[in-house]
Amino acid sequence: MDLSLTEEEQGFADDARAWLAAHAEAAPDGGDLAAQVAWGRHWQRKLAEAGWVGIDWPAEYGGRGATAVQVAIFNAEYARSGAAQLVNRVGINLAGPTLLAHGTPEQCRRWLPGITRAEDIWCQLFSEPGAGSDLASLRTRAEKVEGGWSVYGQKVWTSYAQFARYGLCLARSEEGSEGSRGLSLLVVPMEGTGIEIRPLVQITGEAEFNEVFLDGVFVPDDHLVGPPGQGWSVASTTLAHERGTNFPFKEEVVHEGYLAQLFAEAARRGTLDDPDVADGLVDAYVALVVLRTHNWRTLSKLAKGGSPGAESSWVKLTWSEMTQQLSETALAVLGEESPLWGRWSRQWLWSKSASIAGGTSEVQRTIIGERILGLPREPRPEKTTQSQRR
Repeated sequence: MDLSLTEEEQGFADDARAWLAAHAEAAPDGGDLAAQVAWGRHWQRKLAEAGWVGIDWPAEYGGRGATAVQVAIFNAEYARSGAAQLVNRVGINLAGPTLLAHGTPEQCRRWLPGITRAEDIWCQLFSEPGAGSDLASLRTRAEKVEGGWSVYGQKVWTSYAQFARYGLCLARSEEGSEGSRGLSLLVVPMEGTGIEIRPLVQITGEAEFNEVFLDGVFVPDDHLVGPPGQGWSVASTTLAHERGTNFPFKEEVVHEGYLAQLFAEAARRGTLDDPDVADGLVDAYVALVVLRTHNWRTLSKLAKGGSPGAESSWVKLTWSEMTQQLSETALAVLGEESPLWGRWSRQWLWSKSASIAGGTSEVQRTIIGERILGLPREPRPEKTTQSQRR
């Protein structure tokens, strides 16, 4: 494998680095979530106007037709610049690729430009309190009505739902269907009648997650993405991008910076010879190398015209364990001072969600075992009736 950049790719990297060096902005400290979102819209619009958002999308939809390698290069340069995360990252990383893969040209023309400029914030309505890690057991239903669908149900862990204009919603559209059959993917207007949003305070003290209740929310026919009843295959595209094509390249560079800071801090404190600190730093370094290897594998597949598949679970699992390991190491380096260091304390608290968000680590291991290693499926427990439970 040739890991060196071509002349064209190096020129692209230089252009991205120069623009970011001149314009990159870090998110302002403090302020409530609404103020942060408002600032995030401003920053993303600035990026979009310069053509640095959704760069692999066609130009007619606000992108620049970049290659998979160029996307990885830009993500790395963006992380290296220290610029703030995009406020509409669900729209850019999940909704956009799903629409490009399964949406109609009219849907792409209607929604993609607003996503790039953060005019329309998007959220993801997948998880449900009764489904746990088994997304296919969801109960939210979409009933066919004249001109569209009427959606009933409850979703949870929905990031930025309180600011979203649209939500990518997986719902059961065929009565009596079970599992992954009979599902449809709908674009739900989040400002429509029948929606109630309740923020959830996280362990970090922030409230970007939400519960979303849908009580007869009307969704027009032209908001259906892909064929009716085929929502699982459409949603699989969303999940693959969530787990393995967007954040890993950025997180690789971010964690390189974190690890360098921790090595420097341990050296300053004279604790590099401490067995716990040394082991933690080495383990964190090894995890970073493993993530980089997975990223190269994914990049090679995409560069050859492939699409993300089950391999994305490898990347997601590696990243989840890496960020938790690094956070634990940070506390070991800081020792008794760790509760006083807001940045690292918050990172440690936030890292606990890494093995849950985007599909739990247990689910990723099952996907790896069954779809990549070819291990036999575990037998599902037989369903019991209410009388049997008594």
